[in-house]
Amino acid sequence: MSNKVAIIAANGGMFDAYKVFNIATAAAASDKEVAIFFTFEGLNLIHKQGMHALEMPAGKEHFAEGFKKAQVPSIPELVEMATELGVKFIACQMTMDVMGLTKEDFVDNIEVGGAVTFLDFAKDASPTLTF
Repeated sequence: MSNKVAIIAANGGMFDAYKVFNIATAAAASDKEVAIFFTFEGLNLIHKQGMHALEMPAGKEHFAEGFKKAQVPSIPELVEMATELGVKFIACQMTMDVMGLTKEDFVDNIEVGGAVTFLDFAKDASPTLTF
């Protein structure tokens, strides 16, 4: 069995962020090598400003209070936890170019690369997940 977990973050909402970072931090805390490839709206999850303004799905706003009551860490806190656990963040170069973004728009310690960069990591990962 592989010791790698590969995650593609292609969506940029609040629920997407919790799915991505919950799986990533759990895997990293279980001594797995984890990489997340952020593409299209998924780049919001590591964008310095964007991660503070992720949208809750329509009609699901009541979850915000549930997250607070359950003391679930915020997305910026989960990003920091993932970084501390050694999760590798790969920001999609093509998407960044299309959106006019630079490495400085994102949290520290990201790698900028294309699909080939991610595929090189993911080729022997199990599982590979997409959110």
